[in-house]
Amino acid sequence: MITRSRKTKETDIEISLKLNGSGKSNIQTGVGFLDHMLESFAKHSLIDLEIKCIGDTHIDDHHSVEDVGIVLGALFAQVIYPIEGVERFGSANIVMDEACVSCDLDLSNRPYLVYEVALDGKVGNFDTELVEEFFKAFVLNAKISVHIIALRGKNKHHLIEASFKSIAVAIRRATTKNARVGIPSTKDVL
Repeated sequence: MITRSRKTKETDIEISLKLNGSGKSNIQTGVGFLDHMLESFAKHSLIDLEIKCIGDTHIDDHHSVEDVGIVLGALFAQVIYPIEGVERFGSANIVMDEACVSCDLDLSNRPYLVYEVALDGKVGNFDTELVEEFFKAFVLNAKISVHIIALRGKNKHHLIEASFKSIAVAIRRATTKNARVGIPSTKDVL
């Protein structure tokens, strides 16, 4: 496990990650819905993940959600770069009842996010607009290109959970070891 921490006036975060793990997790962000999503992310990516965040949730969940994305993304980048001997590209369509969300990604060392999941309102006490904030923070700091697109669905919980599961499975596929690939770029560097 590799660990990274970040402390600001708004949050105090420590995350440990093992890329090719078994999907076990211990998540304590202070934001129950985010914990649920990150547990699902760990399980389906097969990344072992420990997250502890103490944040200013008395204000709202924004800082905790965004800052967890920042630290998790930076730690992910630390683990995967320089890239060699992995597939590099990954994709997954995840179905949850009526919802289906697609994720395509490239471990490109160039951050870019396309996020087309129309959400508004809340799931429980969780502001659904924070999902995009989490993915922005994660993708920018992980330095990966990610397209998350809702193909269909109405239930906000299903759409969000399918988003987290789709990126998890796409990451698992992109980080699959393949020694024949070498450095997966015609530039010979990523």
